[in-house]
Amino acid sequence: MARMTLSTKPRVGFLGLGTMGAPMAANLARAGFPLVVWNRTAAKMEPLLKLGAKAGRSPAHVASEVEAVVTMVSRPDDVEQVVLGADGVIEGIQP
Repeated sequence: MARMTLSTKPRVGFLGLGTMGAPMAANLARAGFPLVVWNRTAAKMEPLLKLGAKAGRSPAHVASEVEAVVTMVSRPDDVEQVVLGADGVIEGIQP
C-alpha cells in the first residue's frame, strides 16, 4: 500500500448510496478523492461512476482497495451485515 503524504488524498471506500450517502460520496468525488463505491442496489452507483468513482464488487472488495471506509446504511442489522457478514468489510481490510 502506498504511503500517504500531505499532498495525496487517501483512497476512500463508500458503502451505502442512499439519501445521505450519495451526496456525501459525490462531494468526495468532486473534491478529488479516489473513490470506490458499493451499494446493494447497483443502479445507485451509476451517478458516482459518472463522477469518476470505481464500482466495488462487495464491501470486502471495497475495503481491500482503500485506506478509509465510510458506511452509510440505515439499520443496525444492515451495518452488521455490511461490516461483519459474508464478504463484509472485515474480510477485506488490509493492515
